[in-house]
Amino acid sequence: MTGLTLASPHHSTSFLRSFSQHNTKLLFNSHTSSLSFLPGNKIARKRWFVCSSKEQIVEEMERVRKLREAQSRVKIKKRVPLRPGRISAPLPVPDQISRPSYVGSTQLPELSAESQVHDSEGISGMRAACQLAARALELAGTFVRPSVTTNEIDKAVHSMIIEAGGYPSQLGFCGFPKSVCTSVNECVCNGIPDSRQLQRGDIITIDVAVFLNGYHGATSKTFLCGQVPELVQRVVEVTEICLERGIAVCKDGALYKKIGKRISEHVENYDFSLVERFVGHGIGPILHSEPLILHHRNDKPGRMVEGQTFTIGPTLAMASSECVTWDDGWTIVTSDGSRAAKFEHTVLITKTGVEVLTKL
Repeated sequence: MTGLTLASPHHSTSFLRSFSQHNTKLLFNSHTSSLSFLPGNKIARKRWFVCSSKEQIVEEMERVRKLREAQSRVKIKKRVPLRPGRISAPLPVPDQISRPSYVGSTQLPELSAESQVHDSEGISGMRAACQLAARALELAGTFVRPSVTTNEIDKAVHSMIIEAGGYPSQLGFCGFPKSVCTSVNECVCNGIPDSRQLQRGDIITIDVAVFLNGYHGATSKTFLCGQVPELVQRVVEVTEICLERGIAVCKDGALYKKIGKRISEHVENYDFSLVERFVGHGIGPILHSEPLILHHRNDKPGRMVEGQTFTIGPTLAMASSECVTWDDGWTIVTSDGSRAAKFEHTVLITKTGVEVLTKL
């Protein structure tokens, strides 16, 4: 990260002292309100003017002194790259809770080629699963604060889903050891909850998926841990708007590729990168199916149909979209260490438009 060198407060005091001891002129930049001390009245830059009032100069000098004193008290820390912590054992699930068919296997299930379109009973089942996922994500967000570990977030969400009679869809998927994904800072996707404590200034994407009464619902959101740099906050905000723009084009008969086009149009207004390798997907009784929803410009054929459910979840990186995978086989991080954000919803295509099932 780019460091910031703060001028010592002593300089402001010396300016004031110099003004009182010598009759040397002080010049102020009319655009930035910064000051320059130019002995001998030599003007080195354009657009400077001379303050004729001694009181105005002293007042401005005092303001600058106080500002620099305040800045000097701020400790500027270089962010430490993400490192794996200790991973605890998977949490237990009561025997009476129904599990997805993939639990117990380390093999990646084949992508179902069929879109998942529901009747009224199926829609009711999807609504229930998605609302539980949304409430679990909301709960997870209340734990995002300094010193809390991602493992604590996993435990809280796991307990809530189990108490509601659901199963955390991530747990046991292809051998994944935890109940949610917690992707911190440069982690783009599939972060495994562990012993790492959140720090002030972190961002964390929490992915929650629930299997309830035979239906999956999935959602995710990037949370801020305390105050973060303005540019980091901006990438989070832009990512959320991208999701909203993608959802807005959904309706019966609409082309899937319009989602990627609308998201790309918004991203192109900024210096952020779409991480194209991560896509949305059909969801229902099966966790992953066609259609694959591409979040970038594409020529993928196909149209949305009433009663269909799928996810939309754009991921943006602050710099390069290139990614690398850790040795654990799950954690995916940006290759340059730049931070990433993701927002995801499960949507239902209706006759008149779209229903966001994972919105509270």
